[in-house]
Amino acid sequence: MDTDTENLLGQFLRARRERLRPEDLGIRADGRRRVAGLRREEVAQLAGVSTDYYVRLEQGRERHPSVQVVEALARALELEEDAVAHLHRLALPTPRRRRPAARRERVSPHLLNMMAAWPRTPVVVLDRCLAVLAANALGTALFDGHTYRDDLVRLVFLDPDARDFYPDWDRVAASTVGGLRAAVGTDLDDPRLVEVVGELSLKSETFRRLWARHDIRQKTHETKRFRHPVVGELTLHYESLTVNSAPGQQLVVYHADPGSPSEQALSLLGSYTADDGASAEEVRRRRPGQPAPQEPARHSPHRPPADPDTV
Repeated sequence: MDTDTENLLGQFLRARRERLRPEDLGIRADGRRRVAGLRREEVAQLAGVSTDYYVRLEQGRERHPSVQVVEALARALELEEDAVAHLHRLALPTPRRRRPAARRERVSPHLLNMMAAWPRTPVVVLDRCLAVLAANALGTALFDGHTYRDDLVRLVFLDPDARDFYPDWDRVAASTVGGLRAAVGTDLDDPRLVEVVGELSLKSETFRRLWARHDIRQKTHETKRFRHPVVGELTLHYESLTVNSAPGQQLVVYHADPGSPSEQALSLLGSYTADDGASAEEVRRRRPGQPAPQEPARHSPHRPPADPDTV
């Protein structure tokens, strides 16, 4: 991962500059170009600032451009809304703060009650690094059976079944890395993030390449396709909601189109978990990756044989 957390603004500008093709911006590209994307002087010209000033921004010798300059750079680099907001955050003075001692994140009992009351809807709570803090029965069943079912970033990039589970894996991979960057914002020295990005950068060339792109994609809503090992193809929409009582946590709620084959498949998956009767207390005790309580007398005759590693 990028180790220079003192020059996040410069890293971001350079990464986004290198992704733009001169011809797409009406700039004539000659055969003598030795850099990927735009040259620094070309970005400066498009943004209406001096080349020297732009060079100082990339090198970290100038760290806090004005709002007007930030907006001009965003236009020159053709940034999308989430990336523009991120650029503004990078340009703000951020005094060093003392990091509190690490502690285990907890999910509110009231939120767990609400999740348990939605037996037909897969719901998970994620932390800033997209690890699963809690899930209701259907949310657990949706990701069950994978080596990294408790960590959505590691699931995408390290799980041996990831490309089969996500038919649109390339798009999911890019979206996941963009969502991770958006979730952590400018706090790149967070120990959890350093651990996650360090491991994935060593083990996944694709992650390393995507992380270097500095894409920012706020995890708000999206449509994803899944190939579930039990119920087959699922096309689900999700909404990601911030948990105001626990900054950094996200409540992710999945749903299928009414009357669709995916709704029927989700209902079938729900039939394998509905008999658990999971209460909020059981959801709280059932940390991600733990099996649901077994009640053989209430099992459906169509339920697959009990497996201690499944929900």
